[in-house]
Amino acid sequence: MKKNTWKTVLTVVVLLALAAALVVAAVECANGASLANTAWSLLPPVIAIILALITKEAYSALFIGVLVGGLFTCGFAPVATLDTIVNDGLIAAISGNAGIFLFLVLLGIIVALVNAAGGSAAFGRWAETHIKTRVGAQLATFVLGVLIFIDDYFNCLTVGSVMRPVTDNHKISRPKLAYLIDATAAPVCMIAPISSWAAAVSTTAADLDTGMSGIELFVKAIPYNLYSILTFVFILALVAMKFDYGPMRQFEDRAAKGDLAALASEDDEKANPNGRVIDLILPVLVLIITCTVGMIYVGGFFGVDAWGGTDCAGDFISAFGNTDAFIGLPWGGLIALVLTVIYLVARKVLSFKEAMECVPKGFIAMVPPIIILTLAVSLKTMINSLGADVYVHDLMFAASKSLYSMLPAVIFVVACILAFASGTSWGTFGILIPIVTAVFPADSNLLIIGISACCAGAVCGDHCSPISDTTIMASAGAQCEHLNHVTTQLPYAVTVAIVSFVGFIVAGFVQNVFVTWAVGIVLLLGALFLIRAIERKKAA
Repeated sequence: MKKNTWKTVLTVVVLLALAAALVVAAVECANGASLANTAWSLLPPVIAIILALITKEAYSALFIGVLVGGLFTCGFAPVATLDTIVNDGLIAAISGNAGIFLFLVLLGIIVALVNAAGGSAAFGRWAETHIKTRVGAQLATFVLGVLIFIDDYFNCLTVGSVMRPVTDNHKISRPKLAYLIDATAAPVCMIAPISSWAAAVSTTAADLDTGMSGIELFVKAIPYNLYSILTFVFILALVAMKFDYGPMRQFEDRAAKGDLAALASEDDEKANPNGRVIDLILPVLVLIITCTVGMIYVGGFFGVDAWGGTDCAGDFISAFGNTDAFIGLPWGGLIALVLTVIYLVARKVLSFKEAMECVPKGFIAMVPPIIILTLAVSLKTMINSLGADVYVHDLMFAASKSLYSMLPAVIFVVACILAFASGTSWGTFGILIPIVTAVFPADSNLLIIGISACCAGAVCGDHCSPISDTTIMASAGAQCEHLNHVTTQLPYAVTVAIVSFVGFIVAGFVQNVFVTWAVGIVLLLGALFLIRAIERKKAA
């Protein structure tokens, strides 16, 4: 009772503080002051995140964040605010992300088809005989996540679809599955030279005065990307040590008793009992192949790219660097859907009518992540209109004058905060990479470390943020309540982030990747052993 009372008091205090901040902002606007390019630009996402954590509900929290951002942008003018929210926020978010929304729907339909055909159930039965332990199920999820490095959206949804039957059989909670998905999706894309994330970073760095191409700079920065590398170490160690901590432990304890904390589960009763493992594996393989081909097709591998250029013809890596996942993924997803329908109908595990009934089912299953993604992108638009990038830019240059060797660690923290508040790692690249290249000389090893710190911090902040599109996709892939995923993975991500911060301090002074790795891994394992000892003491 006392604990609940303290929670209530804290919630009231936080809400009063937010209300007071809004009043102060309104007064400043009434006095003619502009909130753009100031610390006020970071308040809308902070409000959204705090409200989401308090209410355990994402839709209203995100909308209030968008509303506050609109009010700040328009100086609290009601008509202009409404116009900004509707036109510049929601409508622009839907139109600008129509490609990824289409891919989500296509993937949802494919998943519904595979479930109805009995492919998922068959794979679950197969996995039950071949993957015999919880450790094995978690490692299999991790390995599959590492193997699908092309795109984080694709990773989240594909790994989730394939591994849900396996983790469910071993009573692994959906929040734990969501964490395993999320902790491999963005980190592996961030250290894979052939991925949509590599393309984003290389494109941002392409025209900067570094003496290297964008992709070359990205590749050289991979060894120092501590957050991504240490996240993999963290997962393997956590799984091997067979323990959890924080809110995740509660969900795992409940899962052991049969409560997986899942959203509405697949309708297994209506699944075809004649389904085979191939009915899952083949559609997934076809999806991987067609999406890969779609990505390089859009990038111009086969001659002309989506914008009429011919520079990437026959060059696989350059085509990936030039592609647009928002076009390439729907391209591949549509072909995969058609082929999946033909295959399942031809195999007579589904009739054509049954296959068509899966279309609205797949669409409905993807409505929640589409709504959250729309609101999250709208919030990002409000942040950009307030000039958060300018504010962060000024902070970085002020820090660079006095903290040179410490600057990689500072860059990591700033990137974390910016990605967490904005929910976008790609936007963080765009803001910080030009700053990093301007601060460090082109021939300096610190330039590489600084770029790595920027990329690592962007992944970390994106990983922690409830308004991140990757975090949303991980929840969708695991069919997990979004806020459950956010609250359970936050302690894990923060643990790795703290160790990574120390690692970047070491990297800034030592500038040796092997020493940096050794320090980071030792500290991370030491932290895990300490946390396990504390948890055992609490349980005793």
